[in-house]
Amino acid sequence: MTVNTSGKRTALVTGANKGIGLAIAKGLAQRGFHVWITARNQQRGEEAIEQLQAEGLSVQLLMMDVADDVSVQQAAAALSAATDRLDVLVNNAGVLLDASATPTQTRLSDMKATFEVNLFGPVRVTQAFLPLLRAAKQARVVMLGSGVGSLALITDESSIYSSVNLLSYSASKVALSAVTVCFAKELAAQGIKVNVVEPGHVKTDLNGNTGDLTPEEGAMSAIRMALAETNGPTGKFFGPQGQQPW
Repeated sequence: MTVNTSGKRTALVTGANKGIGLAIAKGLAQRGFHVWITARNQQRGEEAIEQLQAEGLSVQLLMMDVADDVSVQQAAAALSAATDRLDVLVNNAGVLLDASATPTQTRLSDMKATFEVNLFGPVRVTQAFLPLLRAAKQARVVMLGSGVGSLALITDESSIYSSVNLLSYSASKVALSAVTVCFAKELAAQGIKVNVVEPGHVKTDLNGNTGDLTPEEGAMSAIRMALAETNGPTGKFFGPQGQQPW
């Protein structure tokens, strides 16, 4: 069904039925966006939509598994039938599959599955939705990275991130930074800005709710980049305190 988005900016947030993704979707909707929330589980997705719609926010569910080529292509086709443009894409979906494994104990199967979602997922989704992004005026793509995806931070003993040693997750987020820079270089001439953000140490299911920040606080880095002005940055890495080192 085609959505009347005249006068509204449009956004898509992947993996947004809970946690930081849901907070990002809510924050963008509160700022006047019509937001599509993607989820793999229909029930959880519908519950998230009902929660936000009960607050009077303009949101819709789009079923999509970022690790599945067919699912992503079907979702892109469905969105193309619903709207003629996409102003903001937030690649938020991510997994942490082997938090208890040391690097030497990490199974390659877990590492491959992590990369499928955390790295290939954003590439797959960005490529699939690119026609809609190009149809918008100065679209924004935001990649959800991590402090453990910064080589500078994980080797800085004064940083909290240096105490974390997650092979699969860290490597996938380091690689995501390279993906961000590559997309940013190509799409700059089309006015599309691509940045990667880290939300800070947020309480989420991913870390057993051991973080210091709320999902709403963690969402702010992504929301700021989604709202970046025409002269704003592209191909950069940001966190709650501003630009971060690679």
